[in-house]
Amino acid sequence: MFRTRFAPSPTGPLHLGHAYSALLAHDMAVQQQGAFLLRIEDIDQSRARPEWEDQIYDDLAWLGLTWPAPIMKQSERLQIYKDTLQTLWDRNLIYACRCSRKDIAAAASAPQEGADPLIGPDGVVYPGTCRPNAIKNRPDAPPTDAALRLDMARAVASHETFSFQETGQGPQGEHGRITFTPDQMVHEIGDIVLARRDMGTSYHLSVVLDDAAQEITDVVRGQDLFEATKIHIVLQTLLNLPHPTYHHHDLIRDEHGKRLAKRDDARAISLYRAEGRSPKEIRNMVMP
Repeated sequence: MFRTRFAPSPTGPLHLGHAYSALLAHDMAVQQQGAFLLRIEDIDQSRARPEWEDQIYDDLAWLGLTWPAPIMKQSERLQIYKDTLQTLWDRNLIYACRCSRKDIAAAASAPQEGADPLIGPDGVVYPGTCRPNAIKNRPDAPPTDAALRLDMARAVASHETFSFQETGQGPQGEHGRITFTPDQMVHEIGDIVLARRDMGTSYHLSVVLDDAAQEITDVVRGQDLFEATKIHIVLQTLLNLPHPTYHHHDLIRDEHGKRLAKRDDARAISLYRAEGRSPKEIRNMVMP
């Protein structure tokens, strides 16, 4: 059965871009006689607020969306993320990193001073400063006072290629079977963070585990996450999890072509509601 989800973070008001993604996922589930699930991605407890979570429920219900209970919340699944990190640690696939963003930027540009560092889906591609040359004298458990990075070269070493099915399209019109190689993962994406020291997990790790736990068959999300999908396919492969089908959609942008963010309060759904707009008007604004 078709199962998809909408997974917002309670760190600010939902805007028109959220409305589009949620409505699209909900409509696809209805058309397929499937299920539309809601998940709250609240791993960033420094920014998550109960009032924003309540506003998510209120705005989505006002738009006419329905979903089954209970609602999965990432803050209630931290032990599952921790256990998975331990498994990856035991397999020597992750390592501790204490580099700051400034350290990474400096190291990444050092080989070609003045040149722009390579940018991947997680920002500057990590130059490997903390990557161990050999696995020795490791503690039994990963440290909690450092970020934990995936050793990408080790993670993809036994594979010739990776792929996923795309029913929407990527930023360059990518559609159908999307393939990519281990070499691309190593050099274009690199050793991504699987646990931030202040969270105990990361978006990449939690979204993969949560989609599997909710038996999501089709992931509907924005094109800004297209490259991140390659990370998720690698993690699913490492953890022996199923690969959903992916549907990346266009982003809602302002009149200057800039994609909307939560700081764009002028386009918050709650403000349109306060102005007396109807759910139908919001749908007409965002749906093609």
